[in-house]
Parts: sequence; structure tokens; C-alpha cells
Amino acid sequence: MIQFQNHTTTVFQSALYMTTSAIIQTNEAIIMTDPNWLPSEIQEIQDFINNIQGDKQLYIIYTHSDFDHLIGSGAFPEAKVIASKRFDDNSNKAESIHKIHQFDQKYYLHRSYSPVYPTVDIVVSEDGYTVELDSVTMTFYQAPGHTDDGLFTVIEPYGLFLSGDYLSDVEFPFIFSSYKDYVNTMKKAERILHNHAITTHIPGHGTTTQNQQEIQKRIDSSKYYLTQLPQDKGELENYLRSEYSFFEGMKSIHTDNKEMICKESSEEHL
Repeated sequence: MIQFQNHTTTVFQSALYMTTSAIIQTNEAIIMTDPNWLPSEIQEIQDFINNIQGDKQLYIIYTHSDFDHLIGSGAFPEAKVIASKRFDDNSNKAESIHKIHQFDQKYYLHRSYSPVYPTVDIVVSEDGYTVELDSVTMTFYQAPGHTDDGLFTVIEPYGLFLSGDYLSDVEFPFIFSSYKDYVNTMKKAERILHNHAITTHIPGHGTTTQNQQEIQKRIDSSKYYLTQLPQDKGELENYLRSEYSFFEGMKSIHTDNKEMICKESSEEHL
């Protein structure tokens, strides 16, 4: 289940959708993102944290409120939670928990904890908001587009860029809240690369990379897709099929993305 590991960072990858949970060790804290998916996978993450935590405070950064990224929240009641203001203000909290219960019912899954919508202790309401520990600084950026409550995190001096459901090598952009916001968030991602010494990129789905060219390629691929999408007449499918191994399983998302653009365009002309 461990996808990537060095002396400070361990990335767990679920069997489902290549979903990641990153665990970062500092001198005074443990920082984790999005504990997920299956009960056995959550247990493995718990065991790992128990072995390294000691008396360190556990922080969990939730990159956004899709239920698959919240599904392990109830397993870590002692954690201090960091998330965006929109995540905290979410009016569909009960719906997120309902989706978790639906998932477990569908696949006959028992959990050792009760799923809960996280209570946010540290609310990020602006770009550049920082949380400083003795040995690291976490800098946060709003990242709407996939959902409206997305959050980018940079952890220095480790050079980590935690991007949530953006800049994946296995998923093209999934635009669930706003096309225009997504475009602007990609511009913000590029600025983050220019303004911070990023050495490691950890996406919410897909492969962790320390290759600078690969990080830029992921930005360029998303920007290309977003640029071509408004005028797409079917040509993009061949590109997506060649670039993303699981395109057939996510083909409907491409259709939904085009509908999202039409909807936004219609609303502008009202």
C-alpha cells in the first residue's frame, strides 16, 4: 500500500482509484492528508501513525469534501483538522456522510469507527495563510474548480506540494464546481511552482513524483485539456485515451465537463 517513502514522507495508496494519503513527519507533529478508503487500509494507516507518533500532535489536512477523502475521518478523533473555509461552511455535510454509508452498504464493509464530517480546527480563508511549526511551515492556497472547497498545501523546507484532486497523472480535470475556477486554479498551481522550491508533488489520485518535468507536464496537460474543452467536437477523446490509461472508466466525466461549460455559458447570458 506504500507508494512512496523517504525520511520525512510516506504516501499510502488505496486499491481504489489510486487515492493517496500522505503522512509527513516533523520534529513536533505528524501531518496527514485525506485518510482513505477501505477499512483495512485505514487500519494500516492507523498502525503506521501509532508506531511513529509518540507524543506528537496529529494534524489532518482535508484537501476537499468529496466523500472518498473524508471516509477515514472518524478513525482519528484526536487530530487537529485543517481545511478551507468553504469546507467548514459546507451545507451538505450530512450528504457526504450519507455517501460513505451508501458505499459501505453496497460493498458490505464494516468499519471500526463511525464516519463523521470533520470539525475544522484551523480554517483557511485566504491564499498564503500559513501554519508554522518549529521545523516546518505549511502554506495554503484556495483551489476551487474540482469542488468549490479545494485546498493546495505547500510544506517547507520539505518542498512538498499537496494538490488534492488536481494535477493527477491518472485523471484529467474533473470539473464538479466551476470551469472558470478550475482554469484559475491551474494558473495558481503554476505560480506555486515558481514561488516555492517544490521538490515533491503528491496528488490526491495517482503517482507521487519528484521529477520537475513531470510536475510541469501535469500542469501543461490540464491546461491543454481546459483550453480545448470549450470547442471540443469529439477530438479530445483520442487525446484523453492516449494519455490516461483508465479513460474508458471515466469517460462520462468528460461529457459532464462539457455540460458544465454549457451551463456556465448560459448563466452568463441570463
